[in-house]
Amino acid sequence: MRARNVDWLRQWEATLPPGSAAETGSFGAMVRGVRRQARRGGGMPFVTTLDDRLVGQVTVTGITWGSARWAQVGYWIDREHAGQGVTPLAVALVVDHCFEAVGLHRIEIAIRPENTASLRVVEKLGLRREAQAPRYLHINGDWRDHEIFAVTAEEVPEGLLSRYLSPR
Repeated sequence: MRARNVDWLRQWEATLPPGSAAETGSFGAMVRGVRRQARRGGGMPFVTTLDDRLVGQVTVTGITWGSARWAQVGYWIDREHAGQGVTPLAVALVVDHCFEAVGLHRIEIAIRPENTASLRVVEKLGLRREAQAPRYLHINGDWRDHEIFAVTAEEVPEGLLSRYLSPR
């Protein structure tokens, strides 16, 4: 699936800037990095499934404890399943897990302004746009601008999934 989606995902996925000492390039390296972060309590990887088939991933990264209690969420989906409502559902479930089971207070999602599909996910979920962050992340070989969206536990007392599924 990843090989089939390489061109679809390349323009949105993080890359390491020149001179980085860490492992680079492969999906396997990314998986190893996410697993390391999870073992240290700094992240949580989740797979997205549909009809018992892997179709994507939602990853919680940068978990910060102490007085902050926040993290970032990123996601991707197989091109064949994009636009079917799978990703907003998966993100809502992960955010609710972060708030209810993990005890985080705030979740942020950073999206490139030209990534209309990803912007639609946060729109469907009703996340608040907070800022534009110039040259925020290294993506596809260069530093790219992002828009920052966020939600706090107080904004969704019944859960983000409940808000997503509620008629507006």
